[in-house]
Amino acid sequence: MTEEGPAGLDLHSLSGYLGVPVSAMLIPGGRSNLTYHVVAGGEDLVLRRPPLGHVLATAHDMGREFRVISALAPTPVPVPETIRFCSDDSVIGAPFYLMRRVDGAVMRSTTQTDPLGADRRRELAFAMMDTLAALHAVKPDEVGLGDFGRPDGFVARQVKRWSGQLDKSRSRPLPEVDELRDRLAATIPAPVGPGTVVHGDYRLDNLIVAPDGSEIRAVLDWEMATLGDPLTDLGLLMTYWDVLGGPEAAGAAGVVTDGIGPRAGFPTGAELIDRYVASGGVDVGPLDWHVALGCFKLAVIAEGIYYRYTLGQTVGEGFERFADMAGPLTAHGLAALAPVEG
Repeated sequence: MTEEGPAGLDLHSLSGYLGVPVSAMLIPGGRSNLTYHVVAGGEDLVLRRPPLGHVLATAHDMGREFRVISALAPTPVPVPETIRFCSDDSVIGAPFYLMRRVDGAVMRSTTQTDPLGADRRRELAFAMMDTLAALHAVKPDEVGLGDFGRPDGFVARQVKRWSGQLDKSRSRPLPEVDELRDRLAATIPAPVGPGTVVHGDYRLDNLIVAPDGSEIRAVLDWEMATLGDPLTDLGLLMTYWDVLGGPEAAGAAGVVTDGIGPRAGFPTGAELIDRYVASGGVDVGPLDWHVALGCFKLAVIAEGIYYRYTLGQTVGEGFERFADMAGPLTAHGLAALAPVEG
C-alpha cells in the first residue's frame, strides 16, 4: 500500500468524505469489482468499487448491489450490514459503497477446505444450497424489490446481454464461443415460474463462512443480482461445481475454484441439486440448458478479465491464466446442450 492508498482508492479524498481518518488495503481474490478492507474512525468496514478500466454497462452497478443487500437484510438470506452508497465519482473516481465487515473466511482453496473434513464439507455444501433456496423463496414485492428487474423474457435477454458483453471484451477470434451463443439463442426454455431474486454469481467462494465451516455468515458479490429465472443461479453454480470443480476440471480451473466442488472432496452436483429441491427450491427440469448458459457466461467473464489484463487494467496476479478458460468451458456447454437439442 502506498502513502496515497491501494490502487483505485484515494485515502485522502475518502477520509475527507467520511470525516474520519481512514486506512485501507485491497482484499485479494476478486476478479471484477474491487474490494477493500477499510478502517474508518476505528470501524471495520468493506468498500466495493468498479474495476479500474473497461467497465461494461450494467456489469458493475454499485447502486444496484447496495440496494439488493439492504433489501435482503430482514430475510433469512445472510448479508452484510450496509452503511453508505456514494454515487459521486469525484470522491475516489467511481461510485462505491460501504458495508460493515463480517468476520469469517472465504473458502477459495483446498488449504482452507481440506482441514474441514468430509462431514463438515458436506454440511457446508448443503448449507450453501439451503441459502440459495432461501434466496429464491424471497418474494421481491415484500422486500421492496418488485421493480428490481424484468422477469418476463429474462433468459432470452441473458443470452443477448452476454453476447453483447462478449463483443465488448473480444480481443481474439472465439468461434466456439460464438457457436455456443447461437445454439443457446435457438433453444431458450420456458421459465420455471415467476421471477425471483437471483444472485447472478452464486458459489461457495462468494460466501463468508465460519472458519470451521459450521455456518454461512454472509452472501457477497451481488453485482449481477436482478429478478429472473432462478435456474440461472443453479446452472451457473453447477458450472463452477461440476465443470471447474469436478474430478476432470477444465482448463485453468484452479484460478477460481481450487477449493470448490467434488475435486476438493465435496458432494457431487447431483447431491446438491437434490438438497436444493428438498429445501424448497424450484423445479430443475431445464437445468442442462442453464448449465450451458453458465458455461457461456463464465467464458465471457473470463475473456473480459483477460482483456482487462492485456490492457494493464487489473490489480493482482494470475490474470494471464484466464486466457485458457473459454475453450474448455465452451466445450462443456455445447455438450450440455446436446440432450436439449434432441
